[in-house]
Amino acid sequence: MNMRAVLGSAIAMIALAGLTSGAFAETKVPGDPHADDPVGIMADPCPHPLYTPGKDYNMWSIHMLTRDFGQLCRYKQANRALAGKKVRVVFMGDSITDNWDDSVPDFFKDGLVDRGISGQTTPQMVVRFRQDVIDLHPQAVHIMAGTNDIAGNTGAATMATVEGNIKTMAELAKAHGIKVILASIPPAIAFPWQKGIKPAPQIAEMNRWLKHYAAKNGFTYVDYYDVLATPDGAMKKGMSIDGVHPTPAGYALMEPLTLAAITKTLGGK
Repeated sequence: MNMRAVLGSAIAMIALAGLTSGAFAETKVPGDPHADDPVGIMADPCPHPLYTPGKDYNMWSIHMLTRDFGQLCRYKQANRALAGKKVRVVFMGDSITDNWDDSVPDFFKDGLVDRGISGQTTPQMVVRFRQDVIDLHPQAVHIMAGTNDIAGNTGAATMATVEGNIKTMAELAKAHGIKVILASIPPAIAFPWQKGIKPAPQIAEMNRWLKHYAAKNGFTYVDYYDVLATPDGAMKKGMSIDGVHPTPAGYALMEPLTLAAITKTLGGK
């Protein structure tokens, strides 16, 4: 999905509303059950466990970006269901993490919890990090992020900004006694939803930084890139459904690395 186009449409709609009403107006999404809710701090902005996309996916995306930038509603009910339960590792990430649960449903058990959201960038993850990680009191967090920042899903960003967002999540985890596992960004030579971008060099640069940052701070680094990548930085044949997102076979290559990283980080806990 071309998020720049979605954002552009959202901005255009908001600007048009402002011109016609004489003031800045909130974008209204057809069928939005909360279209008449007051703007601002609310007692509960998401009474439903999940906003599901309607027939117009772009309109749903505008809704998510303007009313729930971090998509806090996505896992709110699921987080409540974990109250009082032991959580070993929370997996914070984007669609590569989100799809993992669907592709390998038996993996997320015994205290392993998936908190990936498709399309998310690191600033969106920072927004929901407290709710979806810290408040679950896990022993460790597995952070795999950066793909969508490189794609520009929520607009332009510098490499330093993306690195800073990852540092923020890692430092918040450490401050709360949560051990940190930093994952490499999986390989990709192109993004189907963002034509024209050549991500391979930036993915390689980000992975070098992640490895160095993990070593410098005593975090565990798990390298999925090497087992999935071709020499030119693409996904190996059969390991991805679209050049970006792993197939079950791709996740099967990742799984032993993940489990080894968890064992290294937590020992037998």
